[in-house]
Amino acid sequence: MRAIVITEHGGPEVLSWQEVQEPRPMRGEVLIEVSASAVNRADLLQRKGFYDPPPGASPYPGLECSGVVVEAGPDVLGFEPGDHVCALLAGGGYAERVAVPWQQVLPVPKGLSDVESGALPEVACTVWSNVFMTARLRKGETLLVHGGASGIGTMAIQLAKAFGSRVIATVGSPEKVAGCMELGADEVVNYRTEDFAETARADVILDIIGGPYLERNLTALNPGGRLVVIGLQGGTQGRLDLGQLLAKRASVHGTTLRARPVDEKGVIVRGVKDNVWPLIEAGAVRPVVQARVPMAEAAEAHRLLEDGRHIGKILLVR
Repeated sequence: MRAIVITEHGGPEVLSWQEVQEPRPMRGEVLIEVSASAVNRADLLQRKGFYDPPPGASPYPGLECSGVVVEAGPDVLGFEPGDHVCALLAGGGYAERVAVPWQQVLPVPKGLSDVESGALPEVACTVWSNVFMTARLRKGETLLVHGGASGIGTMAIQLAKAFGSRVIATVGSPEKVAGCMELGADEVVNYRTEDFAETARADVILDIIGGPYLERNLTALNPGGRLVVIGLQGGTQGRLDLGQLLAKRASVHGTTLRARPVDEKGVIVRGVKDNVWPLIEAGAVRPVVQARVPMAEAAEAHRLLEDGRHIGKILLVR
């Protein structure tokens, strides 16, 4: 089969569509013929040499995929050859085929194509696990999501609104302000011209920036608020006023998804199937796709993501 190989660490040009050995499904795994994958920030970090796959994972980038099951290993439950599925991966989505534990596999939502569903697993699992499982966002509370126009941001806005919450998003351009408002955000802050900490107040904050936002995030939290840090695009170091943290009875959580054990990912995936998939099938939540790029041209897809002007996901399609 063919896959995108990182020939050396560097820019997008190091991505090469090459012949590689086809994976075989092990016990508890299914083999998926890939229709689409999606580009995530973690893929850019892996390409640059800053985010290696967990032990035992595929060396090829790609944290999600969609397609058709072509083979099921022993002890697989609920899936068989011919099923149209999408999956959360630890790696390997940029390929013609990928093997994945059955616990991380989801049926394609009714009403969506295989390709469209390739935009869902990573963002749906990230938002569900962090905003709803960890931070316990409730109806009537306010969510502040940084990077509101990103894949994660566009999913967070829609899910929070669907569950009856108020949503504030931060973005970096007027076009993204409009995009987030169209998705249902109640308030959108352009961080290039405004300081969100001066006006935004939230019960839950989903943060992809990290260190530079830590102090201002705490300022923006309501009493009893929960800050969940899932990215470090701005850096790893920040200032935290513990006195303010205690006075607000607030909490700070740091999480990752890729390296979690299969059983933990399975719990998240089941939560997504039970709580998110019905909203997608009802049309209340939808995948937001900026561009579809041939998988062999993954370098161009990486350039689009790094350019930062996209709203939603960038898909790699076969």
